[in-house]
Amino acid sequence: MAIHESGEMYLETILILSNRMDKVRSIDVAHEMDFSKPSVSRAMSILKNNNFITIDDNGYITLTKEGSAIANKIYERHDVLTKALQFLGVDAEIAAEDACKIEHDISDASFAAIKKYVKNTK
Repeated sequence: MAIHESGEMYLETILILSNRMDKVRSIDVAHEMDFSKPSVSRAMSILKNNNFITIDDNGYITLTKEGSAIANKIYERHDVLTKALQFLGVDAEIAAEDACKIEHDISDASFAAIKKYVKNTK
């Protein structure tokens, strides 16, 4: 199942929040992304229906295996691209913002090359 950029962003945010707190709810995602609660609720419903997340009876969100794989892929891209841009002299805040834009569109081949470059320049 293909996922849109917005879905990738939600999954990445759930991953980041899961690393920060024990339990993640829709309201946590809304606060983190500065989105309205209804927008996040709709997105969570779509992600749940497509088997990227589960939501228990208490409203706690968990990434499924597929959702976790996508979230980790996007998070890794964000991290590596941010470091690459900073290595090139871009301010940290701008590097993170630009990495967020690039991470969803870059090809696997280009990302692999950048990742290899960053690894070899440490």
